[in-house]
Amino acid sequence: MIATDLTSQLTDTQAASWASYQRMRARLGGRLGRELARDAGVSDADYEILWALLEAPGDSVRALALRCGLEWEKSRLSHQLRRMEERGLVIRRDCSVDNRGTDVSITEAGRSLAVQARAYHDEAVRRYVVDALTPEQLLQLEAISEAIVHGLDQPRDTQ
Repeated sequence: MIATDLTSQLTDTQAASWASYQRMRARLGGRLGRELARDAGVSDADYEILWALLEAPGDSVRALALRCGLEWEKSRLSHQLRRMEERGLVIRRDCSVDNRGTDVSITEAGRSLAVQARAYHDEAVRRYVVDALTPEQLLQLEAISEAIVHGLDQPRDTQ
């Protein structure tokens, strides 16, 4: 049941922590995205797909597996792949195993762009995150992130 009044169920400390995280996430994500587009000519979406393909065995993956791994909607992935295919970054083919799905492969142009983008991305992450934190804070960030991801992976009781 959802509360009907506007009173927060978070303590002041919890609300302040959440607000701080939201500001950081929005600003960092925006900054990384703008710099990737400016310096490497790729969007966040391009970058996510290119790296997922590079990490896949044989640089190819079923579209369904790619969509599930990225946690994207089917239409979002389809539109993004179409745009990337038009730019020569990926190739889509009927699945050779069962002809019901689609395989997505990275092209040499996609591979080259991904490697270039990775250099810009890593430099920006170093500048905005790694250099801003102590080694201990960086380990805390990892632990916090893993704890949250673990919670997201747990089944949610919907009753």
